Amino acid sequence: MAESAASGVVVRLQRVRKAFNVGQPHETEVLHGIDIELRSGEFCAVVGPSGSGKSTLLNLIGLLDRPTAGLLSVCGQETTALDDAALTRLRGRSIGFVFQYHHLIGAFTALENVMMPMLGDAGFPDRAMHERARELLGRVGLAKRCDNLAVHLSGGEQQRVAVARALAMRPAVVLADEPTGNLDTKSADVVFEMLRDVNRTQQTTVLFVTHNPALALRCDRTIEVVDGAIVGAVSPQPEAGI
Repeated sequence: MAESAASGVVVRLQRVRKAFNVGQPHETEVLHGIDIELRSGEFCAVVGPSGSGKSTLLNLIGLLDRPTAGLLSVCGQETTALDDAALTRLRGRSIGFVFQYHHLIGAFTALENVMMPMLGDAGFPDRAMHERARELLGRVGLAKRCDNLAVHLSGGEQQRVAVARALAMRPAVVLADEPTGNLDTKSADVVFEMLRDVNRTQQTTVLFVTHNPALALRCDRTIEVVDGAIVGAVSPQPEAGI
C-alpha cells in the first residue's frame, strides 16, 4: 500500500463494514460499505445525526477498533492484518486524537500531559520531549501555563492542552471528535483555528466531527454520515468574485 502514501492518500477505506455482536442473534451492523479517501493536508468535517456511526467511523480510522469487513490503510500501511502491537505503534506515531472531553490527567501539569504520547513511545523522558511540549504549549497560547496542573486550567485551556498533546508525535492525521462541543463560542473558535493553522502550516490531515454547521462550512470538505452510510461529500462553493 506504499502507493497510497506516495499519491498523497493518508487514509483509505474500501467497502468497510462494522458490526457488533457478530454471529449472535442480536448482531447489528452500524457501518455499511464505507468508501473514503483522505489526502495529505485535507481538513474534512464529518456531520450527521447522533447515532449515525460517526464515532464508530473515527474509532476505525484511529485504529481503536477493527472493521468487520473491508480494507483500511493508514499512511500507506494496510491495517486489517496487523496484530495489536503493530496497530498500537502505527496509531501512536501516525494519529493524534482530540475528543469532546479533554481527557487530561488532572494531577499532572499541562507540560506533563503534552509529553504523555512521547513518553508512551520512548518509555522515558528526555530534554527533547520537554522542549517539544513547551513549543506546542506556546503555539496554543499557553506558554505561561506549562507548569499549572491541568485541574486548575479553564475548560478552553484544557482543550488547548489536548490539542497540543494530539500534535506531540507530529502525526500525519488528527481525528477530532466534537472537540468544541463543550466550549463556549469564543473558545470553540480558538480551538478550531488552532487545528486549522496546524493543518495549513504542516499539511496535517484533520477529520473534524461536528454538529456545528458554521464550523463545517469552514472546512475543505464535508462528509455526511446517515444510518451508517456516506450520503454526501461536499466541498464548499467559492464565493462570487473569488
